[in-house]
Amino acid sequence: MGAYAIKRIGYALLTILFISIITFTLMNLIPGGPFLSEKNIPPETVKALNVKYGLDKPLPQQYLTYMGKLVTGDLGDSLKQKGRSADDIIFSAFPISAKLGGISILVAVILGVFMGSVSALNRGRFWDRLLMVVSTLGIAVPSFVMAAFLMLVFGVKLRWLPTMGLHSVAAFVMPCATLAFYPMSYITRLMRSGMLDALDQDYIRTAKSKGVGKSLLLFKHALRNAVLPVITYLGPMIAYTVTGSFVVETVFNIPGLGREFIQCITARDYPLVMSTTIFLAVLIVLMNLVVDISYKLIDPRITLQ
Repeated sequence: MGAYAIKRIGYALLTILFISIITFTLMNLIPGGPFLSEKNIPPETVKALNVKYGLDKPLPQQYLTYMGKLVTGDLGDSLKQKGRSADDIIFSAFPISAKLGGISILVAVILGVFMGSVSALNRGRFWDRLLMVVSTLGIAVPSFVMAAFLMLVFGVKLRWLPTMGLHSVAAFVMPCATLAFYPMSYITRLMRSGMLDALDQDYIRTAKSKGVGKSLLLFKHALRNAVLPVITYLGPMIAYTVTGSFVVETVFNIPGLGREFIQCITARDYPLVMSTTIFLAVLIVLMNLVVDISYKLIDPRITLQ
């Protein structure tokens, strides 16, 4: 496992390097600049600001300068939020997104595994058909539509829940429900397929013939194998939750990393765009590595290569 982890870390570093190159290139191909949106700013001032922040240098030199600082832990200063560094902005906003995403992931996994198991155990019956309709709806409906629907019904019409910010426990309900709905629906389908496959295996029939109870049969014998596709999905699911929070945080006016990322792109805040992208890339790569290693812990028969 140690050799596998080292190899994956090497691939992860290459992935992050490739992402940084693509992000830097696309960022500078977009017309405009960080200071052109300012009103009534003289061209001489724009030129002076470009010189101050090194934006007058050739693009390869700008990239190498940024990456050199990044290696030393310097993520650069924001061009728009005066007096604030990129790492200060990221690490003040990320805990909010992490709390929101963590709750959503927990809800999606628990409900998805439960609903998928119930659906498989009631194959062809009412509960199976109902849960498949719900999961299909969850996969088909975009997050911004779900957010607008919840806000309209529970925030505007019924006035049960707050529609902006995260100032109370109730304020978490609609954003977390929006983020959890799609992955919960997808996990439900994965769990149903995995459970149906596991329940058709010979060892399950052998356990049934020995008089093993239905609950023990489900949780001890079938669940471990049925949950492996869900573990596979956890990496992309975390990526979805992080990127999905961009829309959710904007709609519900939550001061998390997703909203900061949208705002820094709009403002052409180059250091913050680069730093946020690399930070999210590192997070997603690490989560995928943890998921892959967890295979071995769940099923020792799996060989990591």
